[in-house]
Amino acid sequence: MSLLNRRFLIALPLLVLAACGFQPVYGPGGTGTALQNAVQVDAPNDAYSYTLVREIETRLGRAASPRYALALTVDTSEEGLAIDSEDNTRRYNLLGTTAYALRDLDSGQIVTSGKVESFTGYSATGTTVATRAAELDAQERLMVILADLVVSRLYAADLPQ
Repeated sequence: MSLLNRRFLIALPLLVLAACGFQPVYGPGGTGTALQNAVQVDAPNDAYSYTLVREIETRLGRAASPRYALALTVDTSEEGLAIDSEDNTRRYNLLGTTAYALRDLDSGQIVTSGKVESFTGYSATGTTVATRAAELDAQERLMVILADLVVSRLYAADLPQ
């Protein structure tokens, strides 16, 4: 393969990205820069939403003078998966859904909104203490996953300039 063909193959993905309007999230004018330390997240009202808000604020920063307000609604449920011969549930799935709405504080308009879903699992085969620790860990992991999904969707939003 000639040197010219190799250079063309290396440059082709960059040209495609430039043509589709690709813009780095943390580049000048990117949504990551616009949201950093500019989002006031609604106060949590339970353990799940506390962890979710903490994780979102870790990623976006705490707003001293917010430009946006983020409303969150967390819904979780648990379902048993593995049942042994004695009718004891040995594995659980923890399902979570978060609805979000990002509102511009100046105009009062909702800039973007949506819903994300995910799940985690934990085992209930150990002692009561071990099972409870596994459950709490699964709850924490689920909220981290949901926070990542919400922040990713916010970064992909088309924010007003």
